[in-house]
Amino acid sequence: MGMDLVPFGGWERNARIVCNDVEMIVTLEVGPRVISFGFSGGPNMFAVHEADAGKSGGDQFHSYGGHRLWIAPEEPLRTLRPDNDPVEYTVDGEEYVFTSPPDEYHTQKQIRIISDPANSRFVLVHRVYNHGAYPIELSAWAPTQCSGGVVLFPQAPFESHSDRLLPTRPIVMWGYTKLQDSRWTWGDHVVRLRHDSSLGPQKIGALVEQGYAACVNGGNMFLKRFPYTPGATYPDFNSNFETFTRQDMLEIETLGPMVTVGCGDYVEHQETWYLLKDQTIPEDDATCGAWFADIAERHPLT
Repeated sequence: MGMDLVPFGGWERNARIVCNDVEMIVTLEVGPRVISFGFSGGPNMFAVHEADAGKSGGDQFHSYGGHRLWIAPEEPLRTLRPDNDPVEYTVDGEEYVFTSPPDEYHTQKQIRIISDPANSRFVLVHRVYNHGAYPIELSAWAPTQCSGGVVLFPQAPFESHSDRLLPTRPIVMWGYTKLQDSRWTWGDHVVRLRHDSSLGPQKIGALVEQGYAACVNGGNMFLKRFPYTPGATYPDFNSNFETFTRQDMLEIETLGPMVTVGCGDYVEHQETWYLLKDQTIPEDDATCGAWFADIAERHPLT
């Protein structure tokens, strides 16, 4: 267990954090970003973009890859603000805190990572601070770029027309969303989005009250658990989960509720990460739904 400093991907200073047989690498020269996540000695589950690897400084946005903290709803200036500056870090027992400097919009991003070896998991607490003179409204947004595979998220439980007249969840589309795209599988129990290096952008958003989603690649499952707050308003037509893909990556994203962050205050959004070996996705939708729900039940948020 513990943390040490290692070179990775062209950056000389990165924090390597180990929890049992799983390790993550967090960039210190830019970020905060978790740039690598996988079993020790195994492949990186996350995408790293060669064109941007090792770069730092300047005012140009770089899509380094890995896991980052963003602000929703998406807008060109505040959301796409480059994270090219060095990151401060502190260690408190098994909690590792990575903090960016405040930006020109008076916001500051922080990812607090808790290694939990007793439960073989990492807990990530994302914070966005408001250092400005006025309250701001935002959602803490946690996208992760995976190197490929299949993203899975559960459908809302079936309820007959006679039992429930009102809708159970939004499915949100972008201008480039194509439901007939060959990468989608719309099951009654599970929705799947496959990565294809020959095809361009594709995205969907949803309200996933069950609070779990995963990416399976090479037999390894990266499972995210995330909270759902009943009655809260989420960004992007009430989405607390989104998945996006393009030629070079497959993204699994969670979002917190829209909140007003007062001066000197912060908003917080948690994800709990598990990495599971030897996982084969069942082809049958009902079997897949039961298999996925059982995994989620055995790997809780808290």
